[in-house]
Amino acid sequence: MNHPDLPTPADSADPRDPDDHDEAEQAFEGHEASDADDTEDTSEEDFDPTAGPDGSGRRCGLVAIVGRPNVGKSTLLNTLIGQKVSITSRKAQTTRHRITGIATEGDTQFVFVDTPGFQTRHTVRGTSALNRNLNKTVQAVLGDVDLVLFLVEAGRFGADDEKVLRLLPPGKPAILVANKLDLVHRRADLLPWLQQMQARHAFTEFVPLAATKKDDAKRLLGIIRPHLPEQGWYYDEDALTDRSEKFLAAELIREKLFRLTGDELPYTSTVQIDKYTEEGNLRRIAATIIVERDAHKGMVIGEGGERLKRIGSEARQELERLSEGKVFLELWVKVRSGWADDEQRLKSYGYE
Repeated sequence: MNHPDLPTPADSADPRDPDDHDEAEQAFEGHEASDADDTEDTSEEDFDPTAGPDGSGRRCGLVAIVGRPNVGKSTLLNTLIGQKVSITSRKAQTTRHRITGIATEGDTQFVFVDTPGFQTRHTVRGTSALNRNLNKTVQAVLGDVDLVLFLVEAGRFGADDEKVLRLLPPGKPAILVANKLDLVHRRADLLPWLQQMQARHAFTEFVPLAATKKDDAKRLLGIIRPHLPEQGWYYDEDALTDRSEKFLAAELIREKLFRLTGDELPYTSTVQIDKYTEEGNLRRIAATIIVERDAHKGMVIGEGGERLKRIGSEARQELERLSEGKVFLELWVKVRSGWADDEQRLKSYGYE
């Protein structure tokens, strides 16, 4: 779709590497956003007017969500917050950053930290720097929080779960959250499993749930609340995350990348935002999808560029819902062999 005031592929340039066009493919997406339904619930009826200016009468604390890769941590975070702040896909290792989600209910502010799944796999040559980075993120989070949610699949506990369990600091309160309860056919079978789990670790509470269900999330908030310290809130009442729109843009593009390529695309792919500008109600975003090999580049682009166009289209639509405005999205695909084992490149791509 053409816009008279927007750049075209012919006169666009890569803002980081203008001489590298032979390795790049690009796609453009942009149009008016439809009016979003105003469904925000400010929960004013739950606000505690008795809380003093020093935070007296309020509770606030940091809660880590940990577990093996692909167990449902990001899904649970999004349900707890009531809005997507962490990306999800069926591909393991989707979350690669410390993502903070904030839920304020009544007199309590819950500050959740969604961590990368502890890397027990993908330790083949070429990804060690990335894996070390992700594991350091998990370990650093656990030292800072007031409470840990240890997420597992209800009725299951494998070697990967055990490796994460060993990371829990001694004496740190931890709640065992058994996800995917809706897939358990005989609830009675959970009792012996729960007894085995309690023998492995002295969990403070046991909460079976389905991470996608709002009622289950609300019940979990009620269980967490007494474990948080009485103190002032860290964020404004209406805050949902501490991450910027620019960061969320990269994450949403990466989510669509993984969802639309499935198992075809290897783990070592990422997204870098080259330009993010706001012009009133319009966001102009230029991003680069980084892949390891030319063959991976072809997977992302697809026949006739159709897959890249779809990645851009779906990412743009979600970004427009997020920003409640218009988005013009420009996507490049570039080959950067060995990036996942290069500490300098990891830092340049935003890995802490």
